[in-house]
Amino acid sequence: MNLKNSQLDVDNWIKEHGVRYFNELTNMAQLTEEVGEVARIIARRYGEQSEKESDKNKDLGEELADVVFVVLCLANQTGIDLQAAFDKKMDFKSLRDKDRHKNNEKLK
Repeated sequence: MNLKNSQLDVDNWIKEHGVRYFNELTNMAQLTEEVGEVARIIARRYGEQSEKESDKNKDLGEELADVVFVVLCLANQTGIDLQAAFDKKMDFKSLRDKDRHKNNEKLK
């Protein structure tokens, strides 16, 4: 997945189908809602809560894609090059954590 291309895809979709972006606060609320839907599926499907019959057909991948879509919207609205930010974060984590997890006894 190329984040730069994905940002362009979302921007083109908004221009063609969405009229305009929702404002940043609305999209932040929408992101929170989408993350909540992901949390509900994971808590019930993989956690200790029982899964309701009405939730059994919910698609985790679709809900994760909703989260990504709204994150891409927010990046576009705020002028963030998400690919550059992600690459920078991966470089930072790779340097900071290069041995951290390998040496974590809890993970062995």
